[in-house]
Amino acid sequence: IAKGVLTEEEGALLQKGRTGEKEAAEKKKASSVSAKYKDGLSFESGDGSFKAQINGRVHADYRYFDYNENKNNPAAVAGNAIANAGVPDTFDIRRARLGFKAAFKDYYEVEVVSDLATGDTGKSKLDVGFLNIAWWKPVQFRFGKFKMPMNLEELTSSNNTDFMERSFVNQLAPAKEVGAMVHGTPFTGITYALAVSNGVKDGGVEAEHREDGKDVYGRLTTNFAEIMGNKDMILHAGASFSKGDSPEGTVGVSGSTEAKGATFFKAPVVANSLGDVSNIDRSRLGLEGILAYGPFKMQSEWIRMSNEFKTPTKNYDLDTENWYAEAAWTMTGESYSDAYKNGIFGGLKPKNDFDPTTFKGGLWELGVRYSEFDASDYNAVGVGNGVG
Repeated sequence: IAKGVLTEEEGALLQKGRTGEKEAAEKKKASSVSAKYKDGLSFESGDGSFKAQINGRVHADYRYFDYNENKNNPAAVAGNAIANAGVPDTFDIRRARLGFKAAFKDYYEVEVVSDLATGDTGKSKLDVGFLNIAWWKPVQFRFGKFKMPMNLEELTSSNNTDFMERSFVNQLAPAKEVGAMVHGTPFTGITYALAVSNGVKDGGVEAEHREDGKDVYGRLTTNFAEIMGNKDMILHAGASFSKGDSPEGTVGVSGSTEAKGATFFKAPVVANSLGDVSNIDRSRLGLEGILAYGPFKMQSEWIRMSNEFKTPTKNYDLDTENWYAEAAWTMTGESYSDAYKNGIFGGLKPKNDFDPTTFKGGLWELGVRYSEFDASDYNAVGVGNGVG
């Protein structure tokens, strides 16, 4: 225009055309979806308003049991009442899951996971399926089938637990149930969650012979190190509870080895053919603690499950108290605080990927755990004795 090659009108039209092309390119980029691989196959829109990920896992086991030619096999003893006490050596697909996660506009999160390890049922099932709404980060809402807010081990993915199987504490904790939850992080280092569910393990519908048919759960955690601004340390304390009831019949839970093999304690079943057994009130209380600095960690949990009911002649209050204590060390130097967020552990990431040709790199962890299953209250009081 300055040189007189174009008139001002022609220049304005050309500039408008270039601006239109730029806007069209930006709109196309915003609406396009790119794919990449990072901890699973992930997708993201150009403007970042949509993110999705496909992931999964397969955990395979082989279990061997030394029964010393049946001399130490409880199932071989006539009249033994412990179910499945003697099980054969076996290969097992412990878990086989395929999942999908998606996030929309920073407010909505969806996760759907299918459990393909069919076991004895011969059918796959929905492992997780929920919608999370986070219009305000300190107060979020979740609906569907998800992990109830109790037991640090259960809330940690099976891909990220320190040991192959969870401890005895996990056998008293709820798992994935259908319900609704409000949760969030209202202040730095503090998390809370309050949920209501059907109270039936693995997302089942309300069981028969339940008085109110719903369980209430709550969990509160504090990381004092985060409050103090120390990013290399975890100083975590937490408490959780549940209150509800359970179907008439089985009282409490059976105890099995942590590898899900041999059952060493069979939960009693109270006959109720005449309808003279009251509803079983079930409550749980849990405490948890973590002390970690850099590559070193100590962690412990305790849960007590109480089952109260009565017959025309007796009252019962039967408790099971389980706990564990563990210590772990990442020999390759990874810091446990890098995997901790909002009161839950995620996955530790190795400083260097493992090279199978040189056998170098990778993340190596050394740990020891002691856990205890205490159902002695059933022996001292017993279903046949009662209290009060």
